[in-house]
Amino acid sequence: QVQLVESGGGLVQPGGSLRLSCAASGSIFRVNAMGWYRQAPGKQRELVATITDVGSRNYVDSVKGRFTISRDNAKNTLYLQMNSLKPEDTAVYYCNAAVVTPNPYRARELWGQGTLVTVSS
Repeated sequence: QVQLVESGGGLVQPGGSLRLSCAASGSIFRVNAMGWYRQAPGKQRELVATITDVGSRNYVDSVKGRFTISRDNAKNTLYLQMNSLKPEDTAVYYCNAAVVTPNPYRARELWGQGTLVTVSS
């Protein structure tokens, strides 16, 4: 079964840091672009950051300078380093990946199960 498994969420005080991880597992031929999304209570899911297979990054304006997206292609793992966290960063964070699976060879979009990040004193 091809899936994304996230870890690293939790409760942190304002100004603190957290690191999220997202591992892709199963029969995967190739992982293309990956990204992090978040959904705060009562709000729509929004894009936080993306990274291509060659490392090109993009961020939503609200996290620029505070969050860093990275990936380890050898491990098919995505990371999100979050620094200087604010209460408005509180949300469920989801990872997303565009993958190609073999047998049959096809492109798929995967979502993680979500991990809760709570920023509160």
